[in-house]
Amino acid sequence: MTTFLLRRIALIVPTLFFVSLLIFGLQQLLPGDPATALAGEDRDPAVIAFIRQKYHLDEPLPVRYALWVKGVVQGDLGESIRIRRPVLDLIAEKLPVTGELALIAVLISLCIGIPAGIIAAVKNGTAIDYGTTMAALWGLSIPNFWLGILLILLFSVELELLPASGFVSPGESLRQNLLTLIMPAFVLGNFFAAGMMRHTRSAMLQVLGMDYVRTARAKGLPEIRVILRHAFRNALIPVVTLAALDFGALLSGAVLTEQVFTIPGFGKLIVDAVFNRDYAVVQGVVLFTAFAYIMLNFFADLAYVVLNPRLRT
Repeated sequence: MTTFLLRRIALIVPTLFFVSLLIFGLQQLLPGDPATALAGEDRDPAVIAFIRQKYHLDEPLPVRYALWVKGVVQGDLGESIRIRRPVLDLIAEKLPVTGELALIAVLISLCIGIPAGIIAAVKNGTAIDYGTTMAALWGLSIPNFWLGILLILLFSVELELLPASGFVSPGESLRQNLLTLIMPAFVLGNFFAAGMMRHTRSAMLQVLGMDYVRTARAKGLPEIRVILRHAFRNALIPVVTLAALDFGALLSGAVLTEQVFTIPGFGKLIVDAVFNRDYAVVQGVVLFTAFAYIMLNFFADLAYVVLNPRLRT
């Protein structure tokens, strides 16, 4: 088990290195010049030259990359050239918002997708299976922004039960915080629940045909115990993988959903940074998101070892 974990940890550093190269390289392909944009309408050459020197925009690409990596290693992701704030502070400010939204959305997707997938697998080939598959197809096909607008019209405009937009921190009011997040979390959770259902169904169909499941049934164990303890536990590995990837995708910022519900999370932060050509913010947020993906996959690997004792050897 120790060797398994060490191999996974050893892959993190080179992966982050290649990701950083990709982020920095693609960043240079964005159109426009941040120095010219910051100089204002007058675009005084002296001001542009000062901005280029201050933010090392006049240095060669390898030098700029080395300076950026040096700062990242030291915990400095740079400073926003638009609002003059450290990128790390901006991430720390937006992370709790998007993190809470992502957590609630993943919980909703698990609560919907896993039971639906189990039922569809157990009732394979029946009307229930076909109906559940059609519902999953609907969940994958419907645009998030359209579903969000419909929910706002129904629950905010017509029924006046939920706030249409905005965000309230849990420290101010936990009840209001949950009320502002329930609709956007459901929109995101509905989309990811569809994929969760299909993966759970596929994994359960494979496991239900195994010998140990037939043996458990032959022993006279209750069907619910056979399904949940013997079958579902062994079908959890692809479900854990998908849950980790879904959470990472949500942490990267559900741009459209956050825009529809006016939630000040990662999505709004990176969209504003791209439009303002704020390179440091874009690089910092994307690098943090990539790191989150890598760590979530590492934790998924740890979960594999816990769920499947055969991997410990």
